[in-house]
Amino acid sequence: MLNARDIAAAALDPETRLSGFVMGTNDLAKDTRARILPGRAPMLPWLMNCVAAARAYGLDILDGVYNDIADAEGFAAECVQARDLGFDGKTLIHPQQIAPCNAAFSPSEDEVTWSRKIIAAFDLPENKGKGVIQVDGRMVEILHAEMARRTVAIADTIEAAS
Repeated sequence: MLNARDIAAAALDPETRLSGFVMGTNDLAKDTRARILPGRAPMLPWLMNCVAAARAYGLDILDGVYNDIADAEGFAAECVQARDLGFDGKTLIHPQQIAPCNAAFSPSEDEVTWSRKIIAAFDLPENKGKGVIQVDGRMVEILHAEMARRTVAIADTIEAAS
């Protein structure tokens, strides 16, 4: 974790075949003596450091496990937190965790609809090459179109697998 950036940089070397990080949050708690608490306040700086390192080098990153198998509400909350922190998914330890994890990390219908609207707007001939446009009265930058394309790609992949 202290060398997350250096480790992520190994992704630039095609021989390493590094394509992602998987956070070992139990190991992190053991090694740092940080407590595993709801909301994970003691770990947030470390988790975000690893997310930033992963993103800097184009890596996917999965959040660590949730230990309390009986706490479905806590698990769902941690999935939402992980998604909001920028994780691509979560490692699972029980089949009951699959559906809530998929629900948290799958784009909602509203997100997909908005993303398709952004893409369509940027694809209009009059908007080609523009860095910023207005969609439904909101300022939307080209970076939002890139994010929208990723959202739609995820949704399309999920739909194709169904």
